[in-house]
Amino acid sequence: MENHKVVSKEEWLAARIEHLASEKEFTRLRDQLSRQRRELPWVKVDKEYVFDGPNGKETLSELFAGRSQLLIYHFMFDPSWDEGCVSCSFWADNYNGIIVHLNHRDVTMVTVSRAPLDQLEAYRRRMEWSFKWVSSCETDFNRDYHVSFTAEDLDKGEAYYNYDVKAFSSECAGISVFYKDKSANVFHTYSCYARGLDMLNGAYHFLDLLPKGRDEAGLPHPMAWVCRHDKYND
Repeated sequence: MENHKVVSKEEWLAARIEHLASEKEFTRLRDQLSRQRRELPWVKVDKEYVFDGPNGKETLSELFAGRSQLLIYHFMFDPSWDEGCVSCSFWADNYNGIIVHLNHRDVTMVTVSRAPLDQLEAYRRRMEWSFKWVSSCETDFNRDYHVSFTAEDLDKGEAYYNYDVKAFSSECAGISVFYKDKSANVFHTYSCYARGLDMLNGAYHFLDLLPKGRDEAGLPHPMAWVCRHDKYND
């Protein structure tokens, strides 16, 4: 950082305008990618899933809460853990406050984990989040959408994650999107995992604007710096 190139205002402006062309091209490509995503085919969900939540037992269809689009964040929380995943907690800090805005675009967002409801509620209260969190512990939902794996799966190397056989732990993160038509048919329209989750993390996008960027090079793993927001030393 100390040896970074320093120029006049005029040279900086010329370099910034040149870079702007690349940014605009990226924006156009992103819009194209989003359009292609919306054009993907759908799969009808014929299996019934019943979740345990603050409103009692609810089916996947009931989670839509009167809207036609459902966005689910697969939050890593194994029933044997005392706390939810630190990385997923970082993501939750980013999406917790925007759900009210999603609601006004015909979108319901729900967080789903495999841990029992009482564990989820205790952790949610501790972290002071307001989003709806339901437990999938009595369903195959997490396994069917490839975010939870058994020890046997991992031992056999048959854990399918991010569209490849490569899961690294019993729980992984993801996003799944569903649509419900006027006849109450539910369709799975999209799922993404791993770096595909970046789109939900505004903090990372802010960091990407800064001179040091995400500043994760040299760490044991990219997110080694992240703590639950009540665990930073200061």
